[in-house]
Amino acid sequence: MSEFDWQDYSQETQAIRAGHKRTHEDEHSIPIFATSSYVFDSAEQAALRFTGKAPGNIYSRFTNPTINAFQERLALMEKGERCLAFSSGMAAIMAVGMALLKAGDHVLCSRSVFGNTVLAFQNFFGKFGVTTDFVNLTDLSAWEAAIKPNTRFLFLETPSNPLIEIADIQALAEMAHRHGCLLVVDNCFCTPILQQPLALGADLVVQSATKFIDGHGRCVGGAVIGSEALIEKDIYPYLRTGGSCMSPFNAWVFLSGLETLGLRMKAHCDNAFALAQWLEAQPSVAKVHYPGLVSHAQHELAKRQQSHFGAVVSFELTGGKEQAWRLIDSTQMLSITANLGDVKTTITHPATTTHGRLSPEARAEAGIKDSLVRISVGLENIDDIKSDLRGL
Repeated sequence: MSEFDWQDYSQETQAIRAGHKRTHEDEHSIPIFATSSYVFDSAEQAALRFTGKAPGNIYSRFTNPTINAFQERLALMEKGERCLAFSSGMAAIMAVGMALLKAGDHVLCSRSVFGNTVLAFQNFFGKFGVTTDFVNLTDLSAWEAAIKPNTRFLFLETPSNPLIEIADIQALAEMAHRHGCLLVVDNCFCTPILQQPLALGADLVVQSATKFIDGHGRCVGGAVIGSEALIEKDIYPYLRTGGSCMSPFNAWVFLSGLETLGLRMKAHCDNAFALAQWLEAQPSVAKVHYPGLVSHAQHELAKRQQSHFGAVVSFELTGGKEQAWRLIDSTQMLSITANLGDVKTTITHPATTTHGRLSPEARAEAGIKDSLVRISVGLENIDDIKSDLRGL
């Protein structure tokens, strides 16, 4: 199968076929290479591989055929030149920081990112002399004003978690490059099916494969995708040394997830759009955050930038935290969990879970109210999902 140039094929075909280098066993399904190490034909071959002068596997911390297949497939789907897989989405974000930052550097980050991303930049990179400022995701003038001479990269999630705000990726990429910075985009809410930040000018894309790429809540993993030059020079050396690698089994699961990702994302989005419209009509719902709604502030931007509006809906209730918790506790089918991207619909209270470790002031700045509920809409029948929200 290596004779094919998968770039000439559609994304649907890439998701099913790309990356598989069929072995002498002529297998139809990609195998799991459950091995820590590899045998060399000679001492000379071993030396050439270790010095990078000859291609081939060395050690599964940084070279494994199953993981390579996942990396090749995801890179093609994201319109990137190269992908590296990591043990989790947060490991992927940490890899970007460890690979690109040094003491004295500055990071500019959107305020509405995953809570642990905030803590990673503040609590850990901050210990080593890296400063981070946080700005409103959708305010381009705020981004422009906050860039400093020592800013290394701009980091953002779009759509954001949990308010589902949309950033103008192309505008931010042009801004970053004008100031000599990189743009890093967390694309786990959309996946490459709905949005391709690299095609819009971003330099690196971060994925949490744990979410929609797996789609069934089975494994934890992450990835970084970008140009060959940037990945090879900066990110790969960190993976080889740092050891935050993906397991071959998890890569095999994620490869299977990619095969159905397009079909699942369409179904997720259809259900989410229907639920958002229904929620907007409920008297106890003060506001619905979903870019598919005309009422959403970035509705037109989402239409231009994404192929669909996503699977995550959040909404504010009129009764505050007490009503939010009552609604969550009243559900019988929905899973009360902070994970998202599953075929099973999940519901959570962001202020006390995903963003609970942030200070009240930081949550207020990010617009995360105690009345906010987030739903990652699964693939159950939409009427059953609505019915389970009878506590509204």
